[in-house]
Amino acid sequence: MIAGRAVQRFAADLDALLPPGEPLGLAVSGGPDSLALLLLAAAARPGAIAAASVDHDLREESRAECEAVAAVCRAHGIPHDILTIDWPQHPTSALQEQARRERYRALGAWAKKRGLSAVATGHHADDQAETLLMRLVRGAGVRGLAGMRSVAPMPEAAELALLRPLLGWRRAELGAILAAAGIKPSDDPSNEDERHERVRVRNALSAAEWLDPAALAASAAHLAAADEAIEYAVAAEWRRCAIDDGKVRYRPGAAPAEIRRRIVARAIAALGHEGDGERLRGGELDRLLAALEAGRSATLRGVQASGGDEWCFAPAPARR
Repeated sequence: MIAGRAVQRFAADLDALLPPGEPLGLAVSGGPDSLALLLLAAAARPGAIAAASVDHDLREESRAECEAVAAVCRAHGIPHDILTIDWPQHPTSALQEQARRERYRALGAWAKKRGLSAVATGHHADDQAETLLMRLVRGAGVRGLAGMRSVAPMPEAAELALLRPLLGWRRAELGAILAAAGIKPSDDPSNEDERHERVRVRNALSAAEWLDPAALAASAAHLAAADEAIEYAVAAEWRRCAIDDGKVRYRPGAAPAEIRRRIVARAIAALGHEGDGERLRGGELDRLLAALEAGRSATLRGVQASGGDEWCFAPAPARR
């Protein structure tokens, strides 16, 4: 039985992201965090949730782990589906990245089929702290350092919302909920494999007593708020752009560097026809900005851009 205070706290966190009554999907792997999410959601929104577990078919134990989640769901009267990834060929490199992409693709298709409004995951404050540190060592900007958002477009299914209602909860709190319920989570050996960057960062964070994961997660939340403020300013600046005849013209004037950067990214996103919709990489954007600020011309993602006092963006001629 989950303490009423924990259920009330979770209900408030979830209500801030998704109105009560909206059908919600849960991604439940069988690990302690997602199982705690399952128990909290079942108590906070009985009869309004469905769960899915993704069998990546990359470990012998994966099917049994999904079946264990199914058993917990049956005990709580929660609809549950196992989504098995059908690999044309099992990946031999970038394993976690490819597994993540296929996982979200399967969850998106499942959510649409069930008519769900959103899918929630068990990411929590310790995960957020790890994400902040990983991005910090890569030199990420404000947007990257804001970490995971509590509400974001679903990867591979952007029309759906991906919710993270546990970003204010610590890993230990979720583990305590599971222990009190007498449920044993599955043990994924990849969570101890230091070949993965996140595992290395997690172990380093655990060893550094002077680093407080809760404070790091709070910093990520502050940076997310700062990012929203920057986007508000960018939207106002974008309205100053002249958009006609399939071209975007912008006079940067004394606009701060980050505002210029995001205006350029918007122009490329609006006119680009190459890159398969992938977000611009920082290096690509840096090179284009350097050219524009030097008064030169450059082409990126199928967009021809020219610098000077006025920056002009137009679709580049089709490649032969």
